[in-house]
Amino acid sequence: MKTMKIGRKTMTKHSISIGRVELITLTDGYGSGKPTDVFPESTETEWEEYKEFLDSDGFLTPRFGVTAVHSAGQLIIVDTGLNGPDGQLINEMNAKGVDPNEVGLVVLTHLHPDHVGWNMSNGKPTFPNARYLISKDDFNYWTSPEVLESAEHIHNYVLPLKELDVIDLIEGESVITNELHSVSTPGHTPGHISIMVSSDGNNGIILGDVAHSPAQAHHTDWSPGFDVDPDLARETRHRVIDSLEESSAIVSSGHFPDPGFGRFVREEGKRIWKAL
Repeated sequence: MKTMKIGRKTMTKHSISIGRVELITLTDGYGSGKPTDVFPESTETEWEEYKEFLDSDGFLTPRFGVTAVHSAGQLIIVDTGLNGPDGQLINEMNAKGVDPNEVGLVVLTHLHPDHVGWNMSNGKPTFPNARYLISKDDFNYWTSPEVLESAEHIHNYVLPLKELDVIDLIEGESVITNELHSVSTPGHTPGHISIMVSSDGNNGIILGDVAHSPAQAHHTDWSPGFDVDPDLARETRHRVIDSLEESSAIVSSGHFPDPGFGRFVREEGKRIWKAL
């Protein structure tokens, strides 16, 4: 997020159940960026309709969200935030009863800096008893010589885990627990994944960066400037959000306003994000 700067907002406590699965929102911090810079295809006029998602200065303030998941007797973390100078993830975990030492699995939707930052802390794994699930396609992309050369965050927060042999690379749809599985949602990065939740007839998704703002519920064509493949990301976004609207599945989105839980619904012929 090149246009982002780290900020801090008041912490809140939020969780939601999907069948027997519990999702807990954790917020590491917030960014700030001019909406037309983040979404170059958008206009200031179009953003007039979405002032509720902007701060008093007219800036987007996307969360750096992390999701703790209780499933099948396991504590799982999806993404690990940015770990910037004012990073709040560990404080959030402590406040919400999520013990880093009890995390047995970390699933990374992709390897952008704001999703891997708390993999390591002070040179040691933040979650000392966890294994890490990473898309093979994303890992191969970020560790290719031409990308790795300028990807300092991979050197700092991913390769140390490889040296410790705690990374498991996954492909396609992979079972995480009997209630969770990964699905391929490429475009934002080549190997981006989302996490599907299915429990007791209830369905949901941990979206990752398929979308970055509730405005994309309607303006689904908008791609942020940091999509690696904007055309593929746009295709994926339409496919995924269309499916989520049709199924009325619960969505957990790390960059949407706190707590990031909601559904994509249609009202008066227009698709919107309806927060829960």
